[in-house]
Amino acid sequence: MIIAVASGKGGTGKTTIAVNLALALQADKPVQFLDCDVEEPNAHFFLKPEIEKSEEVFTLIPEIDESLCNYCGKCAQVCAYHALAVLKGAVLVFSELCHGCGACALLCPEKAIREVGKRIGVVESGRAGEIAFAQGRLDIGQAMSPPLIRALKRRLDPARTVIIDAPPGTSCPVIESVKRSDFCLLVTEPTPFGLHDLELAAAAAKEMKIPCGVVINRAKLGNGDGKIRDFCDLEEIPVLMAIPFDRKIAEAYSRGQTILEAFPAYREKFLELFEKIGQVGQ
Repeated sequence: MIIAVASGKGGTGKTTIAVNLALALQADKPVQFLDCDVEEPNAHFFLKPEIEKSEEVFTLIPEIDESLCNYCGKCAQVCAYHALAVLKGAVLVFSELCHGCGACALLCPEKAIREVGKRIGVVESGRAGEIAFAQGRLDIGQAMSPPLIRALKRRLDPARTVIIDAPPGTSCPVIESVKRSDFCLLVTEPTPFGLHDLELAAAAAKEMKIPCGVVINRAKLGNGDGKIRDFCDLEEIPVLMAIPFDRKIAEAYSRGQTILEAFPAYREKFLELFEKIGQVGQ
């Protein structure tokens, strides 16, 4: 089973839920953890994996052979991302905008375009106890994280229960991380911002036709629980777990401890969460 843990906004505790769910499951079944938040991966702070392998990841960008180019402009016309500009006697390539789709090279009538590799980051893999671990690290200054996320997800092991820690938000990197998952676990908090962004994340999961459920983190902080539950009832999204606002949990987090390390009794709660995911996802 592939479970993507996502959230409409940062800071809701998405990584906390993903990490503790993986740790709770590792004693009973083979688990793989993929940290797809490649712009700022942080699950390794808690899982403390031993990295055994690091592989560079490249995306393809166009390179123009000026000796063949007749500056017809068809490459710029076909580029949906405006990564090419054809001037009189010159073709400008804006590699930061290129999505590596290959349309320009395919449709160039003079065959004046070839694709060359451009490094965007690395995929690191290893083990965290019994958990198979992999994460992506986007190079500083790179704008395109979906190709790196795709390269990371190619390491997905279907023989294991896979936990994907998705980036926050609802943009392209999140969609790339969540798609083809069996279940999307949405982590929210009982605040106006938490509710607003939960609505966006739930709509994205619905559009992708992926069954989902909600975890309310820092529950009973303020008076937002009722509005979160009202929204979930309206959209027929089950609330699978609620973790109360507890200063001791926050203190453990600040020390780099997981919930299970600080409060072993929570293991049963996360195992119950997994059982509920299985029931809803059927």
